[in-house]
Amino acid sequence: MNPHVTRGSLAAAAAGVLLALSACGSDDKPAAAAAAAPQGRLITAKDFSPDRFGAEPYKVTNAWFPMKPGTQLSFEGSALDGDERVQRRTVWTITDLVKTIAGVRNAVAWERDYVNDELVEAELALFAQDKAGNVWHTGEYPEEYEEGQFIGAPAWFHGIKGAYAGITMHANPRVGIPDYQQGYAPPPLNWVDRGQVRKKTVMTCVPAGCYHALLIREFETGKPDAYQLKYYGRGVGNVRVGWEGDNDEDHEELRLVKITHLNAQGLAKAREAAMKMERHAYQVSKAVYGKTAPMTNRPAG
Repeated sequence: MNPHVTRGSLAAAAAGVLLALSACGSDDKPAAAAAAAPQGRLITAKDFSPDRFGAEPYKVTNAWFPMKPGTQLSFEGSALDGDERVQRRTVWTITDLVKTIAGVRNAVAWERDYVNDELVEAELALFAQDKAGNVWHTGEYPEEYEEGQFIGAPAWFHGIKGAYAGITMHANPRVGIPDYQQGYAPPPLNWVDRGQVRKKTVMTCVPAGCYHALLIREFETGKPDAYQLKYYGRGVGNVRVGWEGDNDEDHEELRLVKITHLNAQGLAKAREAAMKMERHAYQVSKAVYGKTAPMTNRPAG
């Protein structure tokens, strides 16, 4: 689970049904041709369908997870690596690129993760917003490095090798709704992250500012009592990462230290870096990334 990868009102009867379905893992398998969720019912991963999205799903404006091109969020913190506490740094950049997955045009985020100032992972992550305002995560391509050398790219994308999209952020996240699938990739990758809204207005202060944040607890199925806590500031997105649970091994903590709005030159550099990653992806991930269409520049306007 990374800092971003990442997490309506229900009638009482519907809520009970949904809770029961969630306990059975009902949103862990997508419908072959899912239609929009019936009015009043919380959507789940099985509701993914190109019909849910409008003409510009790459314009992600959800207040808790906005993706304006040129926005760059820088995080600093630490985590456990065995018995050693190491320094962590993450840089999350929204590019002006678009990538189409299953007929849906996605915004592209470029993320870099550092441990003790050494790059250990770079990632292209895809998100799209449906007509109701829900943000979907349709896949990701992470490159992993060890001592500066590329060692692997465990990519997944909706519709390829049994993987499917999930919910990153509901249009109206509320405490008490069932936990939800944030995406899925089968073994051997086994990407099984889920999210659960814990609090709607928790105050948190980080070097970049203080926020009345939305708190979402993320976890992996099959790993009990190990949680990643993500705090989202309205109009900003993720501002803090923490941990919870006796079985959490990383004890990762990250805080937003700087918000940067890249100028045209900075955005162009981010775009080229992301496209360079894609060129490499087509070489090393032919069975997964090789089945996707190339990224394109975001249409003007």
